[in-house]
Amino acid sequence: MTLASWATATLALSLLQGCASGPGTIADDPFEPFNRGVFRFNEGLDRAVLKPVATAYRDATPQPVRNSVNNFFENISDLWTAANSLLQAKPREAADSLGRFTVNTLLGVGGLFDIAGNKLSIPKHKEDFGQTLGNWGMETGPYLVLPVLGSSSVRDSIGLFVDAQGNLVTQMGNVPARNSLTGLRLVDTRANLLNAGNLMDAVALDKYTFSRDVYLHRRQSLIREEKGNVEERFDLPEGAPASSGSTPR
Repeated sequence: MTLASWATATLALSLLQGCASGPGTIADDPFEPFNRGVFRFNEGLDRAVLKPVATAYRDATPQPVRNSVNNFFENISDLWTAANSLLQAKPREAADSLGRFTVNTLLGVGGLFDIAGNKLSIPKHKEDFGQTLGNWGMETGPYLVLPVLGSSSVRDSIGLFVDAQGNLVTQMGNVPARNSLTGLRLVDTRANLLNAGNLMDAVALDKYTFSRDVYLHRRQSLIREEKGNVEERFDLPEGAPASSGSTPR
């Protein structure tokens, strides 16, 4: 999955809906003591390393360059989205994603520019293998906090392993290039979340509970929408309905 856009959308959805799932209402968290320990580790790592590096990157890098970096990684994710869409029997979405990848790779300088979206208005979709497993009927399982990666679940952790196999960056044979791109993606992701993170600091009494409930609510909503043939769109203006057939939540 693309962490920057997903996490930003997650936080925004929760805040705009007033945290529709209050603390503890949907959580399946038998590993809470372990999870809180990992959460504290991640918070410490973020304060000491990730946030300062991401802030320096944001301040030193012009917005057009950061947009191109984000477009590059989004373009890679489109290919894996196409594969997951096929696995979920969603040929239209698969065709959109494959079309986006082809156009942006060939005409967008390897994906640095979103020609498919900006010029051709090809819709952008988001699918990962955790969603595919949910679409197949696999239960979410207990909530998990993973080192560095953050919020997950048993099902989504399995999905992350498979996602890594489908990620063109992680499959690169050139180890220095692979590590550099992985680091760049992590920094770019964190830079895109700087404002959202500050907002969460301001509104969350218990950041662990807040993060857990937002994550679980978000993932449940995605699977529910997919099973109801209502897909979330990532190319619509803020506030626009995802589908005329969607049911208000």
